Amino acid sequence: MSLRLKIVIMSFVVVVVSVMTSGWIMVNNITDAFEKEIEERAVAIARTVAQMPDIREHVGRQGGETKIQPVAENIRTAANVDYIVIIDMNSIRYSHPSEELIGKAFVGGDEQEALAKKEYVSRAQGTLGNAIRAFVPILTEDRDEQVGVAVVGILAPTFHSIVADYSNDLLFSLLWGLFIGLVGSFLLAHHIKKQTFGLEPYEIAKLAEERSAVMQAMDIGIIAVDEEGQITFMNSLARQYIQGGNEKESLHVKDIFPNSWERLVQQLNQERMEQLINQNVVLFGKTYLLSLYPIEVKGKLVGTLLTMVDRTEANRLAEELTGVKALVDALRAQNHEYMNKLHSIAGLIQLERTDEALDVILDETENEESMILFLKERFTDYSLSGLLLGKRSRARELGITLSIDPASYLKGTYHSAGDLVTITGNLIENAFEAFGPQAKSRMVDCFIQGDDSHLYIKVKDNGKGISPSDKENIFTYGFSSKAKEGRGIGLALVQQIVMAHHGEVKVESELNNGTEITIKITRRGTEHD
Repeated sequence: MSLRLKIVIMSFVVVVVSVMTSGWIMVNNITDAFEKEIEERAVAIARTVAQMPDIREHVGRQGGETKIQPVAENIRTAANVDYIVIIDMNSIRYSHPSEELIGKAFVGGDEQEALAKKEYVSRAQGTLGNAIRAFVPILTEDRDEQVGVAVVGILAPTFHSIVADYSNDLLFSLLWGLFIGLVGSFLLAHHIKKQTFGLEPYEIAKLAEERSAVMQAMDIGIIAVDEEGQITFMNSLARQYIQGGNEKESLHVKDIFPNSWERLVQQLNQERMEQLINQNVVLFGKTYLLSLYPIEVKGKLVGTLLTMVDRTEANRLAEELTGVKALVDALRAQNHEYMNKLHSIAGLIQLERTDEALDVILDETENEESMILFLKERFTDYSLSGLLLGKRSRARELGITLSIDPASYLKGTYHSAGDLVTITGNLIENAFEAFGPQAKSRMVDCFIQGDDSHLYIKVKDNGKGISPSDKENIFTYGFSSKAKEGRGIGLALVQQIVMAHHGEVKVESELNNGTEITIKITRRGTEHD
């Protein structure tokens, strides 16, 4: 339902309810005024009747109705009342508009107090309907004795009769109020729609919720400040970065960046840049990359948007995504291994055991040369070859035997070097971590085949295996059975890369018997067994 229709309906309901309520109150006030006037009129007529000699002399006497009825009817007709009833002390009628009721008992039961010389007005249902009745005692001329009661009744106007009498006025008020309300609601709706860019309220609410959810879900800290520097929005990651600064009711941007905010704004103004990107700031002992983006509405600057990125986390993710981390770890392990070998050779030379030192040099040289020659002939990607060499050194450092299947090869350029390094490095590193401290035989087998149409990688270890409960979560970002900070990223990256290339990942594992992970990617439009 559109905003305009909602406002029209609301105005219609408000006007109808208002007019009906005010009409009801007005009718009730008119009814009360009429009844008060009728009461005063009835009492005055009843007093006049009660003091008439013909009434006082013949009430309570045999055949008195023949004298009283004509007098009462003449007065009723002249005064334009509904009925005048004269009763004696036994409540027997001596006059009534309906002559057949003369001589019968008075109906209503509200005459008892009048028989005790009391004058009053009552409302009761009589033979002619619901009436206002004035009761006035009829006394003898010397006023010592009561001989009867004069009752004057005037039918009370009903609510419906008054509504019928004033129906034209009520209808006119209702129609006029509806016209004014509808015109006003249309103009109000048009003005609101113009200010909300034609969006309906539910669309604005949905848009605000979506924007807030997006801002909260982003992996960067986001802070919005107005033109005075007061913070108007901050997502959860930004609150985490400023370590509780959001506890204040009103927070200024200078409270977060007391030493750098003025410098950043000055730099932004001096260089006349539309934005300031990746400026290093230190906050609570950590370095962040801060970017500033002016916020303009209709050409007027209304605030600034700040984005914060943890520089350490950004570097770590960059290393994970590009495979630099894996290469660095491999080179570090290789350097560590060569240093150990050099120390061993230097010791043998100092002990003048040159033959043994030469054997160590030749053995190491021959072993490395054969592996380097194998990788050079079988693999066209030097990044992957370097990774495998480094991982062999890393494996020897950990006491693990890393075997590269002789049937392995990699030809063509379909797969990027970064993806290959990320996939292979993470799979091998995950296999290295599969061995417990008590493991004796530590074997990791690596098999790689790839060309322009397909890629097949299999890494197998004889480690402790994966429990059934963990097997479903090993590719979940951040999940790790090692319970160390910063873990649980490698296999998640592997799956993301494989899924991006429409490949498949297969995991086979058995507790205490090892794990085998297979990657298979086939270029669309080709077939490979």
